[in-house]
Amino acid sequence: MSGTSVYYTLFSSALAVLVSAAPLSDSDKNDKARVPLRMPGVRPQKAETYLCYAKQLDGSQPVYITGFEPKANMTTAHHVLIYGCKEPGNDTTPWNCGEMVSSDDDFQQGPVCKSGAKIVYAWAMDAPQLNLPEGVGFEVGGDTDINWLVLQVHYKSVTRFVAPNHEKDTSGVDLITTRTKQPKRAGVYLMGTGGEIPAHTTVYMETACSYNEPFELHPFAFRGHAHRHGQVVSGYVVHEGQWKEIGRVSPQKPQMFYNVTHPGMEVQPGDVLAARCTMVNDEDRTVYIGNTNEDEMCNFYMMYWVDGDNIMKNGYCFTQGPPEWNWSKFSGLNAEDAPVNASVVPGSDKLLKATEEFAEKSMQVMQEATQQIEDDFLELLKEMEVEREYEETPEEKEQEALEEIREEEEALLPYLREQELEQEKQRYMEDNAIPYPAENYEPELLERMSRSYYDPYNQIRNEERDYYQGYQ
Repeated sequence: MSGTSVYYTLFSSALAVLVSAAPLSDSDKNDKARVPLRMPGVRPQKAETYLCYAKQLDGSQPVYITGFEPKANMTTAHHVLIYGCKEPGNDTTPWNCGEMVSSDDDFQQGPVCKSGAKIVYAWAMDAPQLNLPEGVGFEVGGDTDINWLVLQVHYKSVTRFVAPNHEKDTSGVDLITTRTKQPKRAGVYLMGTGGEIPAHTTVYMETACSYNEPFELHPFAFRGHAHRHGQVVSGYVVHEGQWKEIGRVSPQKPQMFYNVTHPGMEVQPGDVLAARCTMVNDEDRTVYIGNTNEDEMCNFYMMYWVDGDNIMKNGYCFTQGPPEWNWSKFSGLNAEDAPVNASVVPGSDKLLKATEEFAEKSMQVMQEATQQIEDDFLELLKEMEVEREYEETPEEKEQEALEEIREEEEALLPYLREQELEQEKQRYMEDNAIPYPAENYEPELLERMSRSYYDPYNQIRNEERDYYQGYQ
């Protein structure tokens, strides 16, 4: 399976609302301003190219984005994203930010953000303008962790930009901004999966993560994203085992941000956020999650607000997807209580059931994976137990060290005894005025002296002394 994926020039005088090039006049500072955030007349040469363009924000004071007006069309752009970055992938010219999707020699390669990536806005399928609720805004610039805005355009077609047309592209988004501090701060939480969709199957691609921040979230809009195989994208908050729909939509409709199903809903610390994409593959090939239009994507965006300046530290939730993962793998989620209409096409009563054969295969794969994890864990425990059995106590280690010292002493003993014997011979000859070395010792004396070489005790030495005394 494939791995999990996902990872403009500001024209006009309103540019100053975001960047530090020129200050606003006093009469304009408290008014809302429209700030174009566009590609600077680029000419991508290959379909499926991802291009990014970055602009630095004013670091002296924050700006609040309260609306988004897309300036793109689905014939050219597959999607448009706006990221907030602490540091962009490039800070000068447009660059190819699609990793290995399409290599275009006219553009440098790089990530969307080098650090601090956060999704601020997403558009596709000719979605209309989005206005945030009153008092809600994305806080960027100033002392926030969003120092740059990065515009990403995924080009579905480049016909307009290659010969003989040679047009330039200025796709992007107009930002509705104000410097007036908004009491509620907006954020986006993205849920998605990896996985595969075998030929001629209907597959549920599911993801879920716990929400553990110490403050409440207030979802107010959602967006589903998938390619042509996606039929339903749905998202939920699960509170104490009870499932509540955030939103459900067909990704074949304009991929805009829609109002949540239950206005005023909340996400509490300890809740679970879950999403499902229902995919139908009528082709003769397996389709994998990927970045091109021939691949698939499963994304559920939840736009929320919080009181004050709190914001989620982690804005993403991704899982492996099928066949390795589904909701039943999430402990305590009560997947069997998931709403039946999670895979019902909105506006109809049509329930898309997962292909039984693939569902059984997925369950088998998950069971095998779970069993393998259990087996590996038990094996690890056994290895740890064996290590504990053979692990020496401090007393045993001390005893072993003493044994090693004794072995070393015994290895040196023959050499030491030989040295002692030589010294003994020399003293004996000096005491008896015998020239040293003496090669004519009596055979019996030499034999008895040589025996001391092998004597680990002092018995033979005592016998030799007795012999010396008798010899004198």
